[in-house]
Order: sequence, then structure tokens, then C-alpha cells
Amino acid sequence: MAITIKDVAKLAEVSPATVSRVIADHPKITPKTKRKVRKAMEELGYYPNFQARNLVAKKSKAIGVIMENSTTLAFQNPFFPEVLRGISVSAHHSQYGLYLSTSATEQEIYEEVVAMTQGKRVDGIILLYSKIDDKVMDYLLANGIPFSVVGRPYTRPDAISYVDNDNVAIAKEVVGHLISLGHRDISFVGGASDFIVSADRLSGYRQALDEAGIPFTSDYVVTQEKMEGHEQQAIRNLMEQKNPPTAIVTHDDLVAYEVISYLEDLNIAVPADVSIVGFNNHTLSSHLKPPLSTVDISIFDLGMEAANLVLEKINDDNAPPRNIIVPATLIERGSCQSL
Repeated sequence: MAITIKDVAKLAEVSPATVSRVIADHPKITPKTKRKVRKAMEELGYYPNFQARNLVAKKSKAIGVIMENSTTLAFQNPFFPEVLRGISVSAHHSQYGLYLSTSATEQEIYEEVVAMTQGKRVDGIILLYSKIDDKVMDYLLANGIPFSVVGRPYTRPDAISYVDNDNVAIAKEVVGHLISLGHRDISFVGGASDFIVSADRLSGYRQALDEAGIPFTSDYVVTQEKMEGHEQQAIRNLMEQKNPPTAIVTHDDLVAYEVISYLEDLNIAVPADVSIVGFNNHTLSSHLKPPLSTVDISIFDLGMEAANLVLEKINDDNAPPRNIIVPATLIERGSCQSL
């Protein structure tokens, strides 16, 4: 015979309506009553119909996770599985599922976010990126949809819940470390220029040079736009300058791997001829020969805190926006040496 809500109510000595409210996680039910009802459910082996619960609570119990490009491309970068692991821990604790964006273009991503929010498929959104003039962020703000951002928002940071590293400070520290090793000709191989993380790290790079009295040279800056489809040639051009860089800071460890490969093709050795530093501290980085110096940006924590922030907004419309800065740490390995 199937176990029903009435059976649970009888064992817990409460009304069937109270059991329903516990299943719906109603805020007015006391913790003591919730524990008593859940204990009765466990003893009887009763498993509630969560779809029905969600209909009663008018919640989807899902969070939309929006990547900067399609999932196929995103999962080639170890950043995304790790940040999703952090999100999943927080979401699981609150009994929320994840709804991943599968769109590829900026317009498709926007249309998918509109569809998932207007269609009540999700209760809130996590943006795993922050870029200039982003239609998705503008839409979420304008429509009062709960959301959080991994990255400093390009606009109204005081009105948006976000988690980030201090990318200006950590990039400044990285370049300062290279300067302390005697390097003055230092290149910055960055990401797309419309992403805030790229702009912040470039700002830190320039600040470090300025404080050391080293003139900024635009020829030492290689953006994703400059490299698109011509990555190897871009690195060749960089290293064939009259004064080629003796050190390179890259936007991501994956970019560092590519750069090292191109340098090998040019018979340029790391770190004997040029030192190199990455970001994100991917697992493979410590196993390269030489091991890659990198910045650990606490990817798991970024994801977990982003989920915590959006859940705050989902559970309380009046929750004020919060900004969380997660520590980042320079890890010195064998890919850098003194001049």
C-alpha cells in the first residue's frame, strides 16, 4: 500500500496541511515541526512529489547558469567544470537543480535567458561572465529577476550581487613579481577586450609598470581580437620585435600552454629565454615541464558564493545586493626565472 501525506501526518501528530507546507518548505513552519515531519517521512519511506511541491510553492527550484559561449566550447576550459562544482554544492544544499545554457551566440544566449525566465523554468540566474554592454545583464536588471554574476559588473556594481577576485591587484602583483626578477620587457596576452576580467587585469599590468617607472608599450599587449585565427603568427610577431619580451603574462593557463607551444616552434625556451605566468591554476599546470607559474583564483569558491548570492535573492526579494571578493594567490613554479 502506498504511503500518503495522511500517514505521515498521523505519525508526526500534525495535520496533512502542515505536512504539505513542510514539503513546500513554507517559511512559517517552525524548525522543530519540520524536523518532526521529516523524521516521520524518513521512517515511513515517504518520498514527496517535488513537481507538485514546486507548483504549490510557485517555484521551479532551478537556477539558470549562463556561460559566455556554448557548453561544447566552455567545457574545453577546466574553469567551467570547477565553477559548476562550486555552484552545485550550494544548489544541492538548498535542493535546487541547475539549468545550463546551451546557446552559442550572444543573441541566442539572450533569447534563451528570456525564454527560461519568462517561462518560469528557473527562479534565478547566475552569469559566469561579465562583459561591456551585455544585453542579458540589462534584461535581468530591468525585469527584477534574481541573479548573480561571477565577475565585476560593467555597470551599477552597487546594485548587483557579484563575486570576483581583485583582478587589478593580483595582476599588479604578478607583474611586480616579474619586475622583482629583473624583467622590464613584459608582455600581456589577454582575453577579449570587452570582458571586464580582461580589462581589470590589463589595468593591473599597466599600474605595475607605471609604479616601476617602466613605459607602457602597446606592442607588448596581445588581445584575443588580435590573435583570432592567427594565434601562432601573433606570438611570432611579438617575439620578433626589436626588443622582444623576456616575460609574458597570459590571461589563462590554457593560453599559456598555447603560447609555450608556439615558443617551442620558434626555438625559444621557457624559462631560459622567456618567463611565463598564467591564471586559474588548472590541474595540468603543475605537471608541465617546466611547471607553470600561475594564479589560483579559487574557482570552486567563486561558484559556491555565486550560488549563495542568487539563492539569497530568490528567497528574499528585499535582500540587498552583496559583493564578495574571493582571494587569489600567485603560485611560483619553474616557468619563471631571474634575468
